[in-house]
Amino acid sequence: MNKKEIPKNGVPSPLGTTKVGNQVNFALFSHSATQVKLLLFKPNTIKPFKEFTLDPKCNKTGSIWHVGIDDVQEGTEYAYKIDGPHIPKKGLLFNKSALILDPYAKELNTSHIWESKRKTKGEHPLLGRISTPDDFDWEGDQPPKIPYEELVIYEMHVRAFTRDQSSQTASPGTFSAMIEKIPYLKELGINAVELMPVFEFNECEYGKIDPVTKQMLCNFWGYSTMNFFSLMHRYAVCSEPSKAKNEFKTLIKALHQAGIEVILDVVYNHTAEGNEKGPLISFRGIDNPSYYILDNEGHYQNYSGCGNTLSCNHAPVTQMILDSLRYWVTEFHVDGFRFDLASAMNRGEDGSVLSDPAVIHMISEDPLLKNVKLIAEAWDAAGLYQVGSFPAHGRWLEWNGKYRDRVRAFIKGTDGMTGDFAQSLCGSPDLYQHDRKPYHSINFITAHDGFTLRDLVSYKDKHNERNGEHNGDGDNNNQSWNYGVEGETSESEILTLRLRQMRNFHVAMLVSIGTPMLSMGDEYGHTRVGNNNTWCQDNQLNWFLWNHLNEEQEFNRFYRQMINFRKTHPILRRTEYIPGSQIIWHGLEPMKANWGNENRFLAYTLKDPKKQEHLYIAFNCHHFSVDLQLPTPPRNKKWLRVVDTSLPSPDDFVENPQSLSPLKKQHTLPAHSCMIAKAL
Repeated sequence: MNKKEIPKNGVPSPLGTTKVGNQVNFALFSHSATQVKLLLFKPNTIKPFKEFTLDPKCNKTGSIWHVGIDDVQEGTEYAYKIDGPHIPKKGLLFNKSALILDPYAKELNTSHIWESKRKTKGEHPLLGRISTPDDFDWEGDQPPKIPYEELVIYEMHVRAFTRDQSSQTASPGTFSAMIEKIPYLKELGINAVELMPVFEFNECEYGKIDPVTKQMLCNFWGYSTMNFFSLMHRYAVCSEPSKAKNEFKTLIKALHQAGIEVILDVVYNHTAEGNEKGPLISFRGIDNPSYYILDNEGHYQNYSGCGNTLSCNHAPVTQMILDSLRYWVTEFHVDGFRFDLASAMNRGEDGSVLSDPAVIHMISEDPLLKNVKLIAEAWDAAGLYQVGSFPAHGRWLEWNGKYRDRVRAFIKGTDGMTGDFAQSLCGSPDLYQHDRKPYHSINFITAHDGFTLRDLVSYKDKHNERNGEHNGDGDNNNQSWNYGVEGETSESEILTLRLRQMRNFHVAMLVSIGTPMLSMGDEYGHTRVGNNNTWCQDNQLNWFLWNHLNEEQEFNRFYRQMINFRKTHPILRRTEYIPGSQIIWHGLEPMKANWGNENRFLAYTLKDPKKQEHLYIAFNCHHFSVDLQLPTPPRNKKWLRVVDTSLPSPDDFVENPQSLSPLKKQHTLPAHSCMIAKAL
């Protein structure tokens, strides 16, 4: 047999489709199926032109069904019909008449037009598509390989970033439009983008109405994966799925050329099939008990909060997750992954929590993923909270939810938080020092979930009525405050205080040891009008409003300058925890820190013995001014002010502190403000 030929019976590996010339090998896992049929479709048709019934005697190896087909044309679409026992109490839900999507399909026959399903009467079946061989020229692309301690991550949504007309891009809401904005990302100062889901999802799956606009709501964010190998076609300009893949590769190549890494937000904790009332798309019809965690009655265990939970530590699912990650790294040159509700991946086949889950271990040790950044959202929706205790294998960074809560509470002015705030500034050694480095803490104040930075200081309560769930969705614990008026106000005193607090939060994160993550839109003070769960809003609640960059130039300047301050001060970018000799804690008097329950003031000196660089940083979160004493500066140096958030722009950040008079030993720091002084 010619080595390039695929035997008629096919081969069991790799799973999915493998094209060799005009031949294609199809391979599908199903442990419990009794019959598998392969159906081939011509593009844009609803009836198959060929159907093959696989013989378990010659088209099955172990639990893998396989067949080799000759003369398969480019763009041919396909699906399976799978028969087997239908015993719901055992979780077996085979439906021999249903068209089942290949979980390893590299392309789907979805439209490239956003929400097209609502604009057409009929609907084509969801099918896989035989991929076109890769002809993309990477031009020697190499990953930036940015050291962990140098990272400044920018969490963003591809469509939202350029969808608004103010973006003035050629094709708003697409990968191509994002390329046009790379100079902006460079100017902002970030060096890694964390893209919210770009795997295929059905944006039309949410059928509720916005009670305010009367418009149909949608799944905008995309945390509802249909397939772990196919790209979100509607983020591309071109209608051809293969060209869409090249658009995404072009974006990644351009970001790499600009020195920016690409981290994908991936959702391996559940699928778009939902609970028992959800759609039959793929996994449920292939082998439901193999893919999902079920109880003894065959019901879905909902550790994800989305209806089902993938059985990530069952061998076939573990293999699928690994194959998916490898595909995005090798085919698309992705630099890292952020795992949504990653703690759900630590549950066994019965839902119990595993101390050393196979899937985490195998991802950590996989040679193809050796240099890939791995970030865990270290909790799930069923109460498993593993911040500081996620099984890390020395590799995994964590979204530090405790950092977010501690910093929010202290800056807001909550009693009893001084010690926790100090831990957060130092890289959370109380959480990570036992087995990891400070950069393993992903420090963030805001993210796609929860309030924006502006809303954090403008609303005491969430206002999610527009989501169509009577304000019942979203987190109720936001550690936020409105400073006297809920929401929008024209009172200048409140507006000034809110802006000061926004700067305080930003300073705290950029001087904290660890890895900072910024949220798209915070750089100009984006508001979602108090909605802390805008997952279903395809409008200006989520869209980046480019015209606001001009309207909020003063805050945007401060925001960018603080990023640059971090990047130009190695003392803030550490690979090890701060030795006691290099940090001195102060209260209102030098070296007399006050850790009391009612104290809301904290100051400290950071020393860099190599560069003889000293920083004095102070936070006053009282509702009144404090008189403090600055510590004695190093010999022949003076304390010069760099940051004072109580002052208006441009004095809030001084680019050339040597142009100012030195600070006096006695200094007054106004309420709800912070300062940074440098010894020069």
